[in-house]
Amino acid sequence: MRQIPLGLRLPDRAVFAGLLPARNAEAVEHAKQVAQGAGTALTWLCGPAGAGKTHLLQAICASASERVRSGYVPLAQLASLGVGVLEGFPQLACLCLDDIDQVAGSLEWEHAVFGLLREIEDAGGRLVLSAVAPPALLEWALPDLGSRCAAAAVFQLRVLDEGEQQEALTLRARLRGFELPEETLRWLQRRFPRDMRSLYELLDALDEAALAAQRRLTIPFIREVLRSARDAASQGGSTD
Repeated sequence: MRQIPLGLRLPDRAVFAGLLPARNAEAVEHAKQVAQGAGTALTWLCGPAGAGKTHLLQAICASASERVRSGYVPLAQLASLGVGVLEGFPQLACLCLDDIDQVAGSLEWEHAVFGLLREIEDAGGRLVLSAVAPPALLEWALPDLGSRCAAAAVFQLRVLDEGEQQEALTLRARLRGFELPEETLRWLQRRFPRDMRSLYELLDALDEAALAAQRRLTIPFIREVLRSARDAASQGGSTD
């Protein structure tokens, strides 16, 4: 696990090697350049939940951390702590702020982000922001920040289709060191939410269960694991 500011940690699998570019190849290539200190000073990644924004931000941070100080901040989780969570970040050469739309519209937050942007730019660093929508569609309290973000390198990420999801899950499995049988892969897709975050989390949990039980990730084993989980949940929710 890679240590970053605020005691947060990046998952070992949040790297470019575990990311399927698919129709987002241009954004992924730009992200790799940013991680190497090239490209534009300000990048904006947007797209719906499950499009891979968080994975891409974390991959940038992980790659950049091999040569410079970098940081990843999930604002959806930390915004409630106030703008103080951004203290010290101008010293970083690469900073990724996830879910910037969580604080857009707040004059205090926008002043803090704008000041951060100017300091990072002056130092020759890179700032990467993510949101569901492009900057032109957000309601900014600070017009200067809105115009700067609108002038950034903006990339709209696309959600993977069914075939691309299969490729991404197969890649994730190989990154974890095992092969995912095709029938198991299709069974998972038919029975569980199609967003990649949910599928990745499910695959990771099933792989850990398979390792503990020394079993292959077959459909009967998955059914057994899910049944045990349901039974444990129902017992935990029962009262005397």
